[in-house]
Amino acid sequence: MGARILVVEDNPANLQLMTYLLKAFGHTPSEAVSGEEALDRLAGESYDMVICDIRLPALDGYEVARRLRADPAFRTPLVAVTAYAMMGDRDRALAAGFDGYIAKPIVPQMFVRQVEAFLPAGVPRGMQPRRRRKKA
Repeated sequence: MGARILVVEDNPANLQLMTYLLKAFGHTPSEAVSGEEALDRLAGESYDMVICDIRLPALDGYEVARRLRADPAFRTPLVAVTAYAMMGDRDRALAAGFDGYIAKPIVPQMFVRQVEAFLPAGVPRGMQPRRRRKKA
């Protein structure tokens, strides 16, 4: 069994792709489509990691990071997965409280390994998905 990961993303296609990839590698993703929903979930459940879009309606990812980091008990890795990929955007995300940064569009072949690089020691990594055998 892999890590429990909260995916915070308001774009349905991106959310579906990220959760699909995480599941395929043996992780257990949960979904939140807004910053408010993410904070509510994190108040009631624990996760091994949170990956969060920055551009969210109402409460953006920067504010989610600031609020989470204001709680000294919150030690969960927080990784930005965002289309903000201009010079300085990575530094701004890290300054807001994110532990890591992955630029969109995500590369499906690399995404899970990029995410797993931010998991704390002792948290199970995923597994390679089984490849379908071609029928002869």
